[in-house]
Amino acid sequence: MKTYNFSAGPGVMPEEVITTIKREFENNERSHMSIIEISHRSKKFQHIITSAEQKLRQLMQIPDDYAVVFLQGGGSMQFEMMPLNLATKQRNIAVLDSGNFSKKAEEAARQVGKNTAILDSTKDQHYQKLPVVPSNFNASVFDYLHIVTNSTIEGAAFHQNNLPQTTGRLIADMSSNILAEPYNISDFDAVFAGGQKNLGPAGVTVAIIKKDWLADQDLTGVGPMMRYQNHIDKQSMYNTSPVFSIYALDLVLAWVLDQGGVTEMYRRNLEKSGKLYAYLDQSNFYTAPVEKSARSITNIVFTTGDIQRDKVIAQQAEAAGLFNLAGHRSVGGFRASLYNAQPTDAVDALIAFLQKVEQNA
Repeated sequence: MKTYNFSAGPGVMPEEVITTIKREFENNERSHMSIIEISHRSKKFQHIITSAEQKLRQLMQIPDDYAVVFLQGGGSMQFEMMPLNLATKQRNIAVLDSGNFSKKAEEAARQVGKNTAILDSTKDQHYQKLPVVPSNFNASVFDYLHIVTNSTIEGAAFHQNNLPQTTGRLIADMSSNILAEPYNISDFDAVFAGGQKNLGPAGVTVAIIKKDWLADQDLTGVGPMMRYQNHIDKQSMYNTSPVFSIYALDLVLAWVLDQGGVTEMYRRNLEKSGKLYAYLDQSNFYTAPVEKSARSITNIVFTTGDIQRDKVIAQQAEAAGLFNLAGHRSVGGFRASLYNAQPTDAVDALIAFLQKVEQNA
């Protein structure tokens, strides 16, 4: 039986990449050592990490005036590093609350001593719509505006064509849709993403930051490990890097390039998500509640409207080889994560299963 993984993260990885990892794991590039044994200071790893940065810059068309750094700690660490490094002037951060992770970022910023203001929240609408920047928003009193481009749990997304408009600095958490759809990096002053969705396995986080903004900060009281510049100066090797995760990330980036880059990923993701949404929208049994203009193309959230029935169906899905479809505990229902490596066959199999359940209901 063919099986498919719809996990929101760690998510599905390209089969070709997993095959390469298996082949190279014991003896990588004739080094006589496993990739998990080589030093992060070695020439072999320096080649890998340089290659990864070059590929990411190419795929995302990252300008030279932006630094790219590979870090540990996941996206959650960035909830603290970003305000510590980039909110040192006004010490004020504006947030658009579009879901669980934007709220967590706001809470973390307060915990590290910054003032925060939630400009708008769609919590009362169960995050089925996107928050908007108020017409009277004064960007000059804030260091930056924080957004999450794709809410992994709730399934709403800011796409390139509906990004919030601000005259100030803009930071984006792109953890669950980086490389899945095109964004103009120049529209942002900093971007970060945990690796375990579209970039590779858990353990590595990417941060992309405008250099001149980073240089114009007072980092008094910020510890050395929490300073981006230290990691940038040491080419992401200020301390022992997550060697294996960066190695795998480099392979995933090479795979995306071979497939046709972000443009091709976006085309496929629109096709995959479009198929699933089209079925859900015509169904009298399932509902996809997120407002159409705000729908994620990587995390599709839906429900029958009956919590217990949804749980039973998710269990039946596993028996049919469709794994990790249960929605997040805070939302319930179902969540099908259609990351770049998810094949169209997975969506076809899911729709066939959902149709069968509906017909037998």
